Amino acid sequence: MKPYLMISLLALAALSACSGSQKAAKGSISLFNGKDLSGWIPYGTERWYVDKGELVCESGPDKQYGYLGTQQQYKNFDLSLEFKQEANGNSGVFFRSSIEGTKITGWQAEVAPAGQHSGGIYESYGRGWLIQPGAEQEKALKTGEWNTMRIRVVADEVTTWLNGVQMITLKDAKIGAATGQIALQIHDGGGIKVRWRNLNLTPVR
Repeated sequence: MKPYLMISLLALAALSACSGSQKAAKGSISLFNGKDLSGWIPYGTERWYVDKGELVCESGPDKQYGYLGTQQQYKNFDLSLEFKQEANGNSGVFFRSSIEGTKITGWQAEVAPAGQHSGGIYESYGRGWLIQPGAEQEKALKTGEWNTMRIRVVADEVTTWLNGVQMITLKDAKIGAATGQIALQIHDGGGIKVRWRNLNLTPVR
């Protein structure tokens, strides 16, 4: 093969690879820009702020529930994010939710201290716990370190993973009929601080 032809083919392959990467990136939505709370709505008096490019939720003086919800609504999606629990890490990721004041309806993928069912699904102001991870899955949480959570919600089926470990899978007609915001939670009681980063959502059609 002539040298100039080999170079041309290599350049074409590199261009194709770049184009493929760009297409993958276009399919994913970054929910947090690393600078401010654009695209989000705070609910309640608890603290939501950006520090070192990370989103931080922290209990305020009222020590009540607080939420940070997306301006957009999402139904079918695959969401991945990272969190690190500082102090008390009792929080959660709501999906297909709606919020009035600090009352939320919808479903929460739990983010909690060790042994308190991170990755399980809880229905607020309704049926309570729908499913909890098993004892072995509970060990997936890394206390005081960055954890990666993935939440896939399609039609009436929800699956969660924590640090690559599948925590639960659930089919539920009530979930299947809903749509709504994604929201991060601060639990009441005070003393809570959780850091978040790399919140990326891929719509599923």
